[in-house]
Amino acid sequence: MTIWAIANQKGGVGKTTTVVSIAGLLAQQGKPTLILDMDPHGSLTTYFGHDPDTIENSIYSLFQKGGSSPNATLFNSLQKTTIDNLYLLPASTAMATLDRQLGTQGGKGLVIKSNLALLADRFPNILIDCPPMLGVLMINALAACDQLLIPVQTEFLALKGLERMLHTLDMINHARKQGLPYLIVPTMFDRRTRASTQSLRMLREQHNDGVWDGVIPIDTQFRDASKAGIPLPLMNEKSRGSLAYKQLLEHLTSPQHNIEKLPRVF
Repeated sequence: MTIWAIANQKGGVGKTTTVVSIAGLLAQQGKPTLILDMDPHGSLTTYFGHDPDTIENSIYSLFQKGGSSPNATLFNSLQKTTIDNLYLLPASTAMATLDRQLGTQGGKGLVIKSNLALLADRFPNILIDCPPMLGVLMINALAACDQLLIPVQTEFLALKGLERMLHTLDMINHARKQGLPYLIVPTMFDRRTRASTQSLRMLREQHNDGVWDGVIPIDTQFRDASKAGIPLPLMNEKSRGSLAYKQLLEHLTSPQHNIEKLPRVF
């Protein structure tokens, strides 16, 4: 089982698009894939036709009823999407109250990791869509994952968000037995604009081997796919965005891609 967390402490950089696109490609290959919506805003949940304001069984339930032992709560929360081989653990807007509710309760940073361990035989690939703020939800996602993907929009303000994310990763790694490998994914790249090309150059200069050597381009068809509730690679596999995410997935799953050689923060 491989678990990717997709996170950045800045909204609007393509986190949900990255989760949907990679998951869609994996499902298209016949690989059972699970996606988790850890963001109380519920964009991923909404993408696949559920209402985070009214949904009954969600990730919120896992925190309320415990996640350290097998129980029906987890399996009741699993939702099959309209895409073959693709399943969702949805978000509820009530998740926004978890930090206040849980306070300093011990063991709540491993709820998701404990639950996903129960699904290891069922899903070889799992992707977690993280909230853009540090709290119990992001801590759970980073504790559960094997690798962190950090989508970064190629504009100057997004580079500041990346620094905050790497600082958070540094703090999280103090609680882990080993550093968490990460890969920075440049998104929303527009080669026609100077700001985008300059930001990409700065990103590569400042973070070197931590940056994927490809880019996710601006593609208006992502909006069309979102409206249809279908991953873009399944709606139009030849679009610019689809081809870019296919290259990213090939990089992540290639034999030459050795997680142990990826940058770590300690």
